[in-house]
Amino acid sequence: MWLKTLCVPLFITFICLSTSCFGSYIEDPFHSDVRQTHVYSRPTTYNQQDNVNPINNNEVWSRIDRVTLKVINVDDFGAKANGIDDSQAFKEAWELACNSSQGAIVVVPKNKIYHLKPIDFFGPCNSPLIVKIHGTIKATVHHSDYKAHGRRRWLYFVNVQNLRVEGGGIINGNGRTWWQNSCKINIALPCKEAPTALTFSQCSNLRVAGLRIRNAQQMHLSFNKCVNVKALNLSVIAPGNSPNTDGIHVSETHNIHIKNCVIKTGDDCISVVSGSQNVQATDITCGPGHGISIGSLGARNSAAYVSNVIVNRATISDTTNGVRIKTWQVSAVQVSNVIYENIRGTSASNVALKFNCSRRFPCQEIFLQNVAITSSQEDKEHTAEASCTNIILSYRGNVFPPC
Repeated sequence: MWLKTLCVPLFITFICLSTSCFGSYIEDPFHSDVRQTHVYSRPTTYNQQDNVNPINNNEVWSRIDRVTLKVINVDDFGAKANGIDDSQAFKEAWELACNSSQGAIVVVPKNKIYHLKPIDFFGPCNSPLIVKIHGTIKATVHHSDYKAHGRRRWLYFVNVQNLRVEGGGIINGNGRTWWQNSCKINIALPCKEAPTALTFSQCSNLRVAGLRIRNAQQMHLSFNKCVNVKALNLSVIAPGNSPNTDGIHVSETHNIHIKNCVIKTGDDCISVVSGSQNVQATDITCGPGHGISIGSLGARNSAAYVSNVIVNRATISDTTNGVRIKTWQVSAVQVSNVIYENIRGTSASNVALKFNCSRRFPCQEIFLQNVAITSSQEDKEHTAEASCTNIILSYRGNVFPPC
């Protein structure tokens, strides 16, 4: 009896100590519980409705690394890198790689500049693929070359599974000829569509890493209807006055991790729009630009949703707004489970935090922790403020400016 009396409290003590050893709830952004106290309420994240790991898809690639991949060099298909169009060579290299049963690496050699017209890289492919961009890929300057593609895309990967695009090379959209014809630059001109430099649509188990994307015609990098994505160590740069040049655009995509990226453009550094779930952005350097945005959502009274978003460890520099959520007031838009934490920097406007949500469906479970964004012109006339409409949020730690 005395032994039982002694063991029970010791067992309870052991359980408590074991729990503390494995870190607190706040340290684990993928914890599935909701913790509520009188201080804050942190929303749930990553419901994993797709029954996949939201971040870790390394299993496929560990298998790939153990096999011998067929190496396919675009130069072997006639690419000259001499200022003349090399599109056909890239198409043929992709087709051979995609049809390979053993897996393949498409190599774009370093110290060369390849000029390309719009290209569609179609899947599905017979095996996993790696595209190694070591050199520079530069877009055609002739707008007429885009007519067959609807003027909306330049490099377009669609319906490809188990794909890596990496290598440290440059993708240059040659955007200046598009910007000067934008209605945002010259209001006398009609508003027309412009291409996205690099688009991934309906891809899964995708890794885009180490690329330098420059001067896109419009958006730089877009993920549309993708599942299980890693976007790592990217540098995305265009002038601060370049119109509509979003850095990374996420649409209808589930389970995406954007990490360690430097984004300096003329529009949103990261934009997350309708249908996106389980989005994590960490270690982001943003600015100039419009900040890190959810929306715009719900135009023309449409339904839209975004949920389970984490922005952690971001440095904001002189952006129009630091972080923002934008929905149309009369729309059926649902934004929920959004966490902003460990964000520092400056806003070029007085509105450093901008959360403007729908009256019909207020934004819910929005959590801020350790956020400090000041005005880049901080003085008596320029003091950072927050604009918060139709939003249910909670705080922990220091948050400035407060709603």
